[in-house]
Amino acid sequence: MALNPQVIGKEMPHGFAGSYARQPDMIVNTRPAGEEIPFGAALTYDKSKAVVVFGRATDNKFIGVAGTEIKSTVTWPTQNGQYAQGEPVSVFMRGSINVKCQRSTPSLGSAVYVRTAVNDSYPGCVVGGFEAEADSGKTQLLDNCQWGGPADSNGIAELIILTRVSA
Repeated sequence: MALNPQVIGKEMPHGFAGSYARQPDMIVNTRPAGEEIPFGAALTYDKSKAVVVFGRATDNKFIGVAGTEIKSTVTWPTQNGQYAQGEPVSVFMRGSINVKCQRSTPSLGSAVYVRTAVNDSYPGCVVGGFEAEADSGKTQLLDNCQWGGPADSNGIAELIILTRVSA
């Protein structure tokens, strides 16, 4: 029997947006979705206390990140990387989670921002997406978060939520 040697490489990718990066210091709660929410999006509450994408509600109080969840074998083909309105959302509230850094270059311990308004200068940046650089009036600093290091080749980086916002 011949050997099949494999080379992994020098770098490991972080994984997928919304998947946890480290255990056990993590808190995850379940809340209803008030709208369609992509995995790995920043979250806040709407008026009815359902979770919505950060930046789309009037009160932009960061409560956590939409965690990746494999719902069931019945819904596997139709998940599309998001939660549908009314579905239970895994809200990652403390710990280390992988997210897409949509603008600039994150570094260990650096500031984390969330996009709250569209800027035509950055067409790939969506409201509710994480960034490593401020965009005056269009992003909000997350005081309770920091980057866990640089992004991989897919733009996925470790986000560390240091403290849980009372929610």
